[in-house]
Amino acid sequence: MKQQSKLNPEQQQQQAAEQQARRQPALEFATAEELLRYDLQHTAVPDGIAQRLQKSAGDLPPRPKPAWWKRLWGGNRS
Repeated sequence: MKQQSKLNPEQQQQQAAEQQARRQPALEFATAEELLRYDLQHTAVPDGIAQRLQKSAGDLPPRPKPAWWKRLWGGNRS
């Protein structure tokens, strides 16, 4: 007889993700930036949050282009 799960679909998904995480070897990153890039590539943003973020960012003015000489020489100095 098949055992029935008393978990809702969200809990089942979370449990499956935890089991998969236990099987994967630990990752090491040389810098915090590498960790953040990895996380960005492997984390899905829920639709509701993505829509709210896009809506709130829509009111922001566009970023001005850096001066030509900064683009040429990569001037990130303050």
